[in-house]
Formats: sequence, C-alpha cells, structure tokens
Amino acid sequence: MKYEGKRSIEVPGVTHGQTPIPMGARKGNFIFSSGIAGKDPQTDTLPEDAQSQAKFAFQNMRTLVEAGGGTVNDIVRVTVFLKDGSLRPIVNPPWLEMFPDPEDRPARHAQIVDLPGGMQIQLEVIAVLGD
Repeated sequence: MKYEGKRSIEVPGVTHGQTPIPMGARKGNFIFSSGIAGKDPQTDTLPEDAQSQAKFAFQNMRTLVEAGGGTVNDIVRVTVFLKDGSLRPIVNPPWLEMFPDPEDRPARHAQIVDLPGGMQIQLEVIAVLGD
C-alpha cells in the first residue's frame, strides 16, 4: 500500500544492509532520517577511525536532506549517537564546517549508546523545508 504524500529517501552508496528501511522519509515539508552511519558512500563500508566516520556521517546527512529536496539550512535538529563519551570532540569539526554561523545552527543532542558493527557515530536529523 502506498501512503499518499510520503516518500522514502535513499543515500546512494549507503545502505542499512539487508534491513528493509529507507535512509529517511519526507512527508509534506518535513524530512526525518533513520540512523545515518558514517559509511563511505563509495564503498558502503565503515572506516575504522571515528574522525572519518564523523566526516562521512555529516556528508551522508547533507546528501539525505538534499535528496529530499532540502538544504542544510533546513535542518532543525540533529541527534548524535556516540559509542563512547570520549568521542564527543570529533563531532565539532564537521559540525562547524556544516553550520559555521552560530546564529543559524540547528538544535543538537548527543547520547552515548552501544552502536553495532564497528559504528562509532550515528546521526538522526529532522529538517523542515521552506519558511
């Protein structure tokens, strides 16, 4: 059954493996993501180091929002899931690169969780398109 007005969004080269879920969904002017891993979109694999995972996670978040018809300026909330609290500092460089204006940053919250399969960072995003 197709739900009118809602559509799945995928990030080319980044999958959830065999799990039949999209990377995100758009309904009206809202975009909601599933978990966005720091996978390299060229290989669909996780780098071993946390900094590379963070870089790719933010890149994949941008790609998702753009694939849904938005821009990073439409992002209103980012939830960051980290394997370990000591990884918090790796989030700031890609964050500041994506959101350099302190007057125009989305809300952000971090949680420490037991991420699977070598994953050290995962993002979730909510975007509201247009004003």
